[in-house]
Amino acid sequence: MNILLVYPQTPDTFWSFKHVMRFVSKRAAFPPLGLLTIAAMLPADWQLKLVDTNVERLHDDDLRRADYVMISAMIIHKQSVQEIVARCRKLGKPVIAGGPLFTTGYQAFPEIQHFVLGEAEDLLPRLVEDLRRGTVQHAYQATERPDITRVPVPRWDLIDLRHYATMAVQFSRGCPFDCEFCDIIVMNGRVPRTKSSVQLIAELEQLRLRGWKDMVFVVDDNFIGKKRDTRALLHEIIAWRERTGAEMGFLTEASANLADDEDLLTLMVRAGFKKVFVGIETPSVESLTECRKLQNSRRDLIATVQTLQRAGLEVMGGFIVGFDSDKHDIFKRQFEFIQTSGVVTAMVGLLNALPQTRLYQRLKMEGRLETDSTGNNTEATLNFRPKLNREFLINGYRDLMKRLYEPRNYYQRIRTFLKQHKPEGPRVRISWSDTQAFFKSFWLLGVWHRGRRAYWQFFLGTLLRRPAQFRQAMELAIMGYHFRRVASHL
Repeated sequence: MNILLVYPQTPDTFWSFKHVMRFVSKRAAFPPLGLLTIAAMLPADWQLKLVDTNVERLHDDDLRRADYVMISAMIIHKQSVQEIVARCRKLGKPVIAGGPLFTTGYQAFPEIQHFVLGEAEDLLPRLVEDLRRGTVQHAYQATERPDITRVPVPRWDLIDLRHYATMAVQFSRGCPFDCEFCDIIVMNGRVPRTKSSVQLIAELEQLRLRGWKDMVFVVDDNFIGKKRDTRALLHEIIAWRERTGAEMGFLTEASANLADDEDLLTLMVRAGFKKVFVGIETPSVESLTECRKLQNSRRDLIATVQTLQRAGLEVMGGFIVGFDSDKHDIFKRQFEFIQTSGVVTAMVGLLNALPQTRLYQRLKMEGRLETDSTGNNTEATLNFRPKLNREFLINGYRDLMKRLYEPRNYYQRIRTFLKQHKPEGPRVRISWSDTQAFFKSFWLLGVWHRGRRAYWQFFLGTLLRRPAQFRQAMELAIMGYHFRRVASHL
């Protein structure tokens, strides 16, 4: 059996980091972890090829050789999926599609013959057997949450690791919280499930043996959703690093209550974690209460960010504008919070109702839902009728984004972060791509683009006053170029 696994192209968004890739001479930020994991569950005697359209072209010859084409996609990939499926249809190749895009909306793709809906682990054996017999069903629907301690090591051999800036692994699925706008609980549930520490160490060891020495994204819904298991894993990672001399660093996603657990924070930093994405959402307590982000509504969020920074973590923050409870000063409040807290990587989006979320169901019941979400929260659009004036929200959002990533404001935010941040834990190596990015920044940020004066002031000031943090400062300066480009196209 010849199986072609295809990952669609990611458009220009905050999470694509496309404008950073030119600095580090990479083709994509992250590998298609879902497809690599699915590939590991297919029979060893099948012929597999994986094409990530973010790093290479999908050729018709690849499609012609395939008995089936497997596609995994998120909502944001819809346009690219439609183009790939049209090519498959033209060549008479059947498609098997899975992932969030289809799990919450497969009815929108009548041209696709087969679907795997929900988590695939318990469905794959039946799908494989039907493929062998030539009796593939239209849809395979997961009815229970699978035991992820049985998930194999991803098939890293199917991609060229050199094309990617960051590798990815998964330790847990699910989140114990119940935010109204979030589709995590739709996809993975509210009861966190974890792999064993032995499993994840085996995945990291495979990456190490393949020569990976850079950052690894632990792509959990909430890395600390099951703290006991997380703590055990961190002890194992620390021991593994000491045993093998592994050089890679880590980033992940976690809830704000991470700041309440000093021991867990210390373990994360000792294990090599350098960054954490936290869904902060808004400084408005009323809006946090509205969307049931109660874990954020009862704390000082600026103090929370600073606690994480002092522990040695860079906080990347998610922010949302457009809640029913938002007042007309929300853009001013968001800007002041982000600048004051030193959340350098601030991913701000307009609220959108994702399929099957409680927000989606509520707005539909209220007759306010207008269209499907594109999955790109950095587009200046809303897919529902807001309480505040729509034009006010869209124009305010555009202005906020441009103001946040205007060079002087952005560099000032890095300075604020560097004052709070206490670098701890094992050092991440300086790679050749890091060196290339550093010298390319001289030209792009220091000569060619607007904001060059602010860049050189920031460059020299950091070099003189904070030489120990200079590398991280320059990395953030380069990241700002990507965000500025995204903001300019809103």
